[in-house]
Amino acid sequence: MHMADALLSPGVAAGMYAASAVAAGHSIRVLKNKDDENKLPVMAVSAALVFAGQMINYTIPGTGSSGHLCGGMMLSALLGPEAGFLSMIAVLTIQCLFFADGGLMALGANIWNMAFYGCFVGYYLIWRPIMRQEKLDLRLRIVLASILGCVITLQLGALSVCIETTLSGITELPFGTFAGLMLPIHLAIGLVEGLITSAVLLFVYSARPELLSGINEEEKKEGRMSVKGVVAVLAVLTVLVGGGLSLKASANPDGLEWALFGNAEEGYAENMGLDEENFGNSSSVSDAAQAVQDTTSFLPDYSFAGSDSELGTTVSGIVGSGIVALAAVGICLAGGFFRKKKTV
Repeated sequence: MHMADALLSPGVAAGMYAASAVAAGHSIRVLKNKDDENKLPVMAVSAALVFAGQMINYTIPGTGSSGHLCGGMMLSALLGPEAGFLSMIAVLTIQCLFFADGGLMALGANIWNMAFYGCFVGYYLIWRPIMRQEKLDLRLRIVLASILGCVITLQLGALSVCIETTLSGITELPFGTFAGLMLPIHLAIGLVEGLITSAVLLFVYSARPELLSGINEEEKKEGRMSVKGVVAVLAVLTVLVGGGLSLKASANPDGLEWALFGNAEEGYAENMGLDEENFGNSSSVSDAAQAVQDTTSFLPDYSFAGSDSELGTTVSGIVGSGIVALAAVGICLAGGFFRKKKTV
């Protein structure tokens, strides 16, 4: 669901940057009061895992489309909504600048669409209320909240994409037709993401239940692993996903690309039928943003520039995950988050 700059006008892009900045400012203020030292390594490794997970597109059968993990629900369940949101900002910014995934002018919109809903709406309106339903088995609650959260927040993100393009005056994209393509395909994508998210969270609950946010203290049992053990398992999983499984990613277009361009080459519908080389808005702001990306992206499209070698994908997965982990640690250190507060 990474939007390109061509889908937005500079005014709408600026508005989305402002909205995302407000949410980031709120997150920073809240995290100033957090002192759970265990969250810092978990934030680093889980953000890296989301980066790696987003590299794996899974096929949506019968559509010619694919989807990938978004990650907001997973991060908010592990870290809380505020740390999850800042982690998603790190993931999306690094994808944009170093891998040319999503437009730089559109980064504020991508943060809002892919991070805000999953982290804040997903946590406060879905995850936390379901976790408080003590009459249900806790594992069932985790699965239910993961699936509902991913489905609903992806629907909100897909709808926001449609609204943002409409406000930007992209005449080739009538709202009703665009939404009629975006919402059903992201329903399927959300269902798969929900299953992936629930699997990761069930592992964490089984290994170290206190690492999950929103669970009542009296329901937390003694974990089977240390925090370091959980972090190590997630780190190994990140390397395997980013460095190995990413090579098996579906070549089908993701939900947004599928809605815009279709997949007629493989015998599927053309959908909106836009020209991939020439669509949407162009402006001096988007041209400047593209020039910046051309300079900063050293592994464009998760590959070596001008090469089709699979090694580029493996390097992208491992290097990108490492950069994201370091960025997450840097955010915590710079903000003084998750460090034991000194007592007077």
